Amino acid sequence: MRGAQAMGTWELASSSASSAQSWPSATLRRSHRHRLCHITAAAANHAVRAHPPPPPPQTTAFGRCRRLRHRPRRSGASAAVDHACTASVVHAHGAAAAAATPRTPLLAGRLSQDLVGVVASRLLAGGDLLDYVRFRAVCAGWRSGTASPRGRGFADPRFHPRRWMMLPEGHCLHPGHPDLRGHARFLNLDTGAMVRARAPLLGEHCVIDSVDGLLLLLRDPDQDGAVRLLHPFTGDAVELPPLGTLLLQLGSRLPMCPAPYMITRLARVVCASVSFTAGAIAITLWLDEVARVAFATSQDRQWNVSSWEYPMICSSLSFQGKLYMMGNPDSCYDSAHEVLQIDPPARDGAGTGDLVLPPPKLIAAIPAHKLVHPYSLVECGSEILVLGRNDLSGSLDLVFRLADLVLQRFMPIRSIKGHTLFVEERSITVSSKVLSTVKGDNVVFVHEHSGRPYLAQYHLNSGSVSPAIDDCSLYGNAQGPSCLVHYIFSCCILDRWSRGLIFRRNAESW
Repeated sequence: MRGAQAMGTWELASSSASSAQSWPSATLRRSHRHRLCHITAAAANHAVRAHPPPPPPQTTAFGRCRRLRHRPRRSGASAAVDHACTASVVHAHGAAAAAATPRTPLLAGRLSQDLVGVVASRLLAGGDLLDYVRFRAVCAGWRSGTASPRGRGFADPRFHPRRWMMLPEGHCLHPGHPDLRGHARFLNLDTGAMVRARAPLLGEHCVIDSVDGLLLLLRDPDQDGAVRLLHPFTGDAVELPPLGTLLLQLGSRLPMCPAPYMITRLARVVCASVSFTAGAIAITLWLDEVARVAFATSQDRQWNVSSWEYPMICSSLSFQGKLYMMGNPDSCYDSAHEVLQIDPPARDGAGTGDLVLPPPKLIAAIPAHKLVHPYSLVECGSEILVLGRNDLSGSLDLVFRLADLVLQRFMPIRSIKGHTLFVEERSITVSSKVLSTVKGDNVVFVHEHSGRPYLAQYHLNSGSVSPAIDDCSLYGNAQGPSCLVHYIFSCCILDRWSRGLIFRRNAESW
């Protein structure tokens, strides 16, 4: 595997998410400070059960307190971790335990390696890589007993920053702008946590897609169209075949123009999926410009193109290493829509060793009399949702589980576990705890009222529509603060997201 390692550092932002201001509120900032205590509490509770706290200091006949062992005074950083561990003991055993052992030795050093591994695996199973990094930062013992994410950011899917989305900076500061000094800001769509990560590769590349939190980069400008996959938090980077190798294979499907322009147009709207096969990273890339699928591994020198095409795709989604696409083969609303599944490419079993892309599988057919206009696929938790409308005026949104459509059960759901769906060119699921002005179980989209478009939220329970943001920022491109709803919705528009632009919509500018 041809790879390059770029230095990456984590920097906790001083705030998390809020819609009234550009960046997070003080309430979520406090929750971030207590996050490490909660992680340490779980480990400390196990440690206390396995190894009870030491006995209280013994008292001599003269009434003086004699300690069993002298301990030097700890530094500020160590004292802070001691305080976190003591707080977890208080939570588990009450105030009496803390009063009896005001200077309990650091519990972190007393955890067995097996227990450290169990806690680390549970943190990774929770899906938030930042919690795992915080856990490793507690002490040297925990760090040596757990695997470092650096160097494993691609091969092990547990280290993928799945729910982290790179936010646009606005003010014409595209990713990699010199004023950003090699940093980019990322938001956790489940917790609202925000971090700044150092990503020097953004200085000479543009971002064309994000898959499982990994950034797919295209060198700009470049005659060959060099492509890299970047883990923004570990700095791991892998080099992929250049997109220029597709130009000869696509031939007349692209306009006659200079190669850099054709490559840029080819990469304008893509959907990528990542898998790990035969010791290499495999990428499957849906190219909307030519309605084909390109695929390659990190060991290949050129991209391969699918022998089939599907020109009427209305939505594509990467989910668990596979591509899902929804479209209408007849380009007519009277015919059924299809949902296709494309498995990752694999080496030919005939012994040639060539990379082969399996043909698409038809997993669901949606008759027009059941759903007139299905328009988006979106990942929500561990399942895929299908969004659609039963009238073309766009006044009513329906949400179905893809698993139900596979079984031909057409029952719309009214609850999505408190999440909010942002729908545009691509769809994003955000936890309701991240946003204050947008409640859960709704869909945020561009709605028109009296000829004026605005960001609206459609409530699945009541079927009503209301503004997603306050009146002061509904219209106009005037300079001023943008709420977090603007930033997240900008991530749904690939062209604005990749250029660092904030979505501010009015009828004249769209």
